[in-house]
Amino acid sequence: MTTAALLGEPLPVELMNTVNAGREGVTDALTDEAEVAGWLAAVATRLDTEAGVVLDGDSAPVADRLRRLRDALRALAAEATDDPRPVAVEVARAEALATLNDLARTRAELVWPEDGEPARMLRSGGTPAERAVAFLAHQGIELLGGDQRQKLRACLAPNCLLFFVKDHSRREWCSAGCGNRARVQRHYQRHHAKS
Repeated sequence: MTTAALLGEPLPVELMNTVNAGREGVTDALTDEAEVAGWLAAVATRLDTEAGVVLDGDSAPVADRLRRLRDALRALAAEATDDPRPVAVEVARAEALATLNDLARTRAELVWPEDGEPARMLRSGGTPAERAVAFLAHQGIELLGGDQRQKLRACLAPNCLLFFVKDHSRREWCSAGCGNRARVQRHYQRHHAKS
C-alpha cells in the first residue's frame, strides 16, 4: 500500500510524484523502508510487464537509492519544465545527473521465446529491487533525454507538486482534482478582485 498518487504516468514520473503537497505541507511517500516496499508493490505489475523485473519483497537495501533517484529526477524535471513552484527537494544539477547515470546501469537484451514475439528487455545485475531501481533510472534517462521531455509538465494547480506527461493538447493538470482546484481558485480570484 502506498500513499503516493499513481496517475498512470511513465514510471519515472510516478516515482517523482512520491513527493507531493498536502494540508500538512510537503509529503513524502518514501520516508521509510515500509513505504518504499509499498510503492514498489504498487508498481510491481508494471515493473514486471515493462522490464521483466519480478520483485521478491526485499526492498529495504534499495530504499536510499530509490529516494536519491526520485530526488535527482525531480531536480532534472524541474529544470526541464521551467518549474516555477517552490523546490520540494534540493539537489544540485551535477549531483542529480551523476546519481541518475550511476543508477541506470543496464544493458539491452533481445528475448525471443520459441512460441512468442521478440522483445527488448533491459537487464542489470543484483537483486530484483536493485534491477527495478536501475530500470527506473534508465527510463528516467529515456524520458529526460528523449522526445517525451517536451511533453513533461509541472502541475501548476494550487498545492500540487506533481509532474505529468501532457498526452493530450488540452491537458493542463496532473488530474481532474487539480483541474477543479485551479478553476475554483480562478473563479474566486475573479469574483473577489471586483470587490
